Order: sequence, then structure tokens, then C-alpha cells
Amino acid sequence: MKLAITGATGFVGGTLVTLALAAGHEVRALTRRPQHPRDGLIWVAGALDRADALAALVAGADAVIHVAGVVNAPDRAGFAAGNVDGTAAMLAASDAARVRRFVHVSSLAAREPELSDYGWSKAAAEVLVKASPLDWVMLRPPGVYGPGDTEFLDLFRLARRGLAIAPGGRISLIEVSDLGRLLLALATGTPPPHAIYEVDDGAANGWSHTEFAHAIGAAMGKRVVALPIPKLALMLAARADMAMRGANAKLTLDRARYIAHPDWTIDPARRPPPALWVPQVETAQGLAATAAWYRAQGLL
Repeated sequence: MKLAITGATGFVGGTLVTLALAAGHEVRALTRRPQHPRDGLIWVAGALDRADALAALVAGADAVIHVAGVVNAPDRAGFAAGNVDGTAAMLAASDAARVRRFVHVSSLAAREPELSDYGWSKAAAEVLVKASPLDWVMLRPPGVYGPGDTEFLDLFRLARRGLAIAPGGRISLIEVSDLGRLLLALATGTPPPHAIYEVDDGAANGWSHTEFAHAIGAAMGKRVVALPIPKLALMLAARADMAMRGANAKLTLDRARYIAHPDWTIDPARRPPPALWVPQVETAQGLAATAAWYRAQGLL
């Protein structure tokens, strides 16, 4: 099939492109900067705010997989530009090109739009997708980890020192190649139109932050002490991170509010049917591979 992919230079999108090419699909991918050529891949120069680039991206595509999104921004306007306006532009381009299938990558955060500007923007994007005349399907991933990720790096660095932070509540997780395989299945298979899926590693009731911390410790070969951290401490830590790292801060106030929420586990009723997809990467194995990648990159 001919697939058009946004977010292809990022963590999830890059993995998706590799899987799509390995499966023999033709891929067009959006990029802001020059990229190395790859067989079967056409890079389309541009961004989500360039209608000409989006038209070139989706022309002749059998399916669009919209991965691109903003996870960190200084204010609501930044999230709106990347997640709301960008999605609107992709929907318009896909509709004009009469694309058969539109796969939209949302987030569990869309279930709680009042908690964060990020969640608000993902919920607003979902509203646009639902109103579209396209044959759409949506996916709400939980925490995505795996080789190539940097969002969880600080947790692995803490585990190297035998420490971890453990907010209250529970989370779901998915390894990046498992997520990529599902996105391909949604784009190239025949799932029912207008379905909204929530996806994870298959762990019943997800993971507590303490359980996840111990799993990261095991991947690092370390016994960790998980330190409980209340919401107020998270907010103070976010202010400190923003003061030290500015725009590069990983723990922003927006993210601190998100982390403090007690339930980021998926709804089991929204899991994809097993005939469509099942996870293949056991989480302990995936975390060990992630730790190995960090070491190989000199990040630990």
C-alpha cells in the first residue's frame, strides 16, 4: 500500500516507517529538515502548516497515519497549533485527496482534557476527527517506551543510582514496535470505521508507579528504592526543571498535573480485537532492550 505518515522523524513515527518499509509498503513522510534517502521512502519537505506540502504528502495515498503532535509547549497556544490546527490541516488534505483510511494517533490524555493543556488539545483534535467524513480510526496510546525514546531516560538514570519516584495511581504501557505494528494493522487492515482503541502491553490493571520503577531497576540490574511523591512535590519539581532546563524541561507544570492523575490505565473494553493485533513485546524484555540502547548511545 501507499502510506502517508506524519511525525516520521520522531520516536514513534520513525519506528513506524521502518516497520512499514520492512513490510513492503511505499511510504511518503513529512519532514522539516533534509533526511537520508531510504529505499521505498519519499521524504516530503514541509510541515503541518503548509497546505502545499500536505497535498504532496497525501496525493495517491491509500492511508494516512497522523502521528505528529506536540507533547511539550510553553502554553495552550503552542499545543493548539501543533495538535489541533495540525490535525485540521491533515484532515482537510486527506479529504481533498480522497484518502481511504485516516489513522489518528491521540492519547489517553484526551479523556481528561481539564487536567492539562496537552490533554485539552488532544481532545479537541479528536472532536475534529470524529466530525470528518473520512473513514477514520483513532488510537489512544498510554506511555510509549522502547529503544530510541528519550522521555523515560531520566527514570533510567535515577534507577542507575538505585532511586525512583513513585506518584500515586496506575499507568498503562506499550513498547514502541508493538505500537507501530498496530498502527500498520489499522492502516492496512479492515478494522471497523470510526473505532477508538486504547492499547497496552496486556498487563491486567496496568502498573503502579512503584511496580514500573522496580521493573526499570531490574532492566538496569539495580534494586531501587521508590520514593512516594505527592502532587505538590511534583509541581515544585516541575518548576525547578523548567527553571534549569527552560524549553528543554521534561517535567513541565502541564506534565506534572498529568502525572499526578491517579488513573492512566486503558479501558479494557477498548482494546483492539485479538484478530487484529496482540502485543508481542513482554515489558521486562522491552525495558531491558531500552536500557541497552541507552547504554549503546552513551546516555547512561
